[in-house]
Amino acid sequence: MTRLQTFAEDRAEIMGLRRRTVLKGGAALGVGTLAVGAAGFGGGAQAAPKEVVVANWGGDAVKAMTEAFVVPYEKATGGKMVIDGSGPSNGKIKTMVLAKNVTWDLVDSGLAGTGELGPAGLLEEIDYSIVDKSKVTPGFAYKYGVCNYMFSTVQAWDTSRIKEKPTLADFFDLKKYPGKRLMRKDSQAMLELALMADGVPADKLYPLDVPRALKKIAGIKKDLLFWGTGAESQSMLREGEVVMGWLWHTRGVLLQKDTNKKITFTFDGGLLQPGLWAVPKGNPAGKQAMVAIAAMQAPEGQVKLLAAMGNGPANPAAAPLVPPELNAINPGAPENVKVQAKIDADWYQANYAKVRQQFLDMIAS
Repeated sequence: MTRLQTFAEDRAEIMGLRRRTVLKGGAALGVGTLAVGAAGFGGGAQAAPKEVVVANWGGDAVKAMTEAFVVPYEKATGGKMVIDGSGPSNGKIKTMVLAKNVTWDLVDSGLAGTGELGPAGLLEEIDYSIVDKSKVTPGFAYKYGVCNYMFSTVQAWDTSRIKEKPTLADFFDLKKYPGKRLMRKDSQAMLELALMADGVPADKLYPLDVPRALKKIAGIKKDLLFWGTGAESQSMLREGEVVMGWLWHTRGVLLQKDTNKKITFTFDGGLLQPGLWAVPKGNPAGKQAMVAIAAMQAPEGQVKLLAAMGNGPANPAAAPLVPPELNAINPGAPENVKVQAKIDADWYQANYAKVRQQFLDMIAS
């Protein structure tokens, strides 16, 4: 099995990657005309703000974030923003901070990142006197990270073998729909979907009843296949190895296109999850990183990111700006949010490491 991949890594791979683009120094992108201090936008003849270096997972994600975030930021602030596409893994961030040699100001992270690094003292707390909580989907603004886009874990199926839209409960009904099922080789989202399949309401999931979820999954373990990368999940459904699977919505979108909707998916019963901006402890730009986050909360840029990468806008104000044809693939569209559960970051911070190992032990036994 290929190593477990994060959503951000997979999204970069989807965009054609496997190349790592690092833009530094003279390769930095455009400079705007207005100056700001570290505490906000506008404000007359002040010194130019410090350069902000944003780390993402490279490839065409560099171009997408440049158009969505860098250009508007530089025009609004007169500052400079640089995209480093070398991949902000937890290990790299930890090494930088402990060595007191931090070169990144913002990193494209997630709950697994902030949950591990934040409590260890390796991340700055988000300054909500600068970053606006009202410009974030409720529940996705945290101590050590703030939502920059949304994605979902969803159910997909082969319409040539399953004629009606299956429920989460149908995922476990091997008599009704014979055939192999597909799960991620990780507890995150798999436990939530299993519990909802077992009758737990979406708004009553947390704290997760881990023994109940593991028992539910163990009941069909012999008919389960597991994926570690998004490409694996897409391939196993496309090639007919499984009839149904739980995977990231971005891979569901690709499957619909690749198979002319022979493979399709639904947001119903999905789990809505945040990608997060996080700030490494001791970042060079200091508070200007928070100003950059605030600038990237503008809904227009987030809609551009949706169009380019399939990431749902974090700012609810983006909803009326999203073209109707994109709402079908937008996990953050109001109609899609209503039918999904929302992940609980506090629970994951306290429990993820232990529960993930329990899940892996169960599927390996």
